[in-house]
Amino acid sequence: MKDSINFWNEAAEKYAQDPIKDMESYEYKLAKTRAYFEPGMNVLEIACGTGTTALLHAPYVASYHAVDISREMIRIARQKEGADQIKFETADFETMPIKPESFGMVQAHSVLHLLNDPAATIRKAYSALRHGGTFVSSTACLSGIWPLRLIAPFGQMIGKFPHMAFFSEDGLRTMMQDAGFQIVED
Repeated sequence: MKDSINFWNEAAEKYAQDPIKDMESYEYKLAKTRAYFEPGMNVLEIACGTGTTALLHAPYVASYHAVDISREMIRIARQKEGADQIKFETADFETMPIKPESFGMVQAHSVLHLLNDPAATIRKAYSALRHGGTFVSSTACLSGIWPLRLIAPFGQMIGKFPHMAFFSEDGLRTMMQDAGFQIVED
């Protein structure tokens, strides 16, 4: 875990400066997510990075809690306009205490493939949701990218790659369903 924290702390400034590569897809995902918002909803975003998505979503819900393992990502997020409307916290979702059924929505964007145990995170997200709550995730399914599977361990050893979990789309669906989720949109 420490290696992941160090990797993201060191990457934070560059990450914050990099433009979103596919703005059309990003805006599509924002709109799809907002369609599930309710005005009184409490939202938790896992691995919020520098807070861009949190800042765009927070005005549509009652409260927004955004966490990331990187203190540098959170530092950058807290400096952005509107950050005072969001509870930004340096925390590891995998180990942070969460009262069951606390949130109407849990979001995990572009992160499940970077976790040590994505299935455990999905189960914890399920537990954190109130009855009828919504889990929103978009993540890379890397199992079919063989060159990456071959170079990732070396990249991780020298600190150039974060940890990566290699699962397929079917594997992700299975993790979701095993946690208790019904997949509404895929």
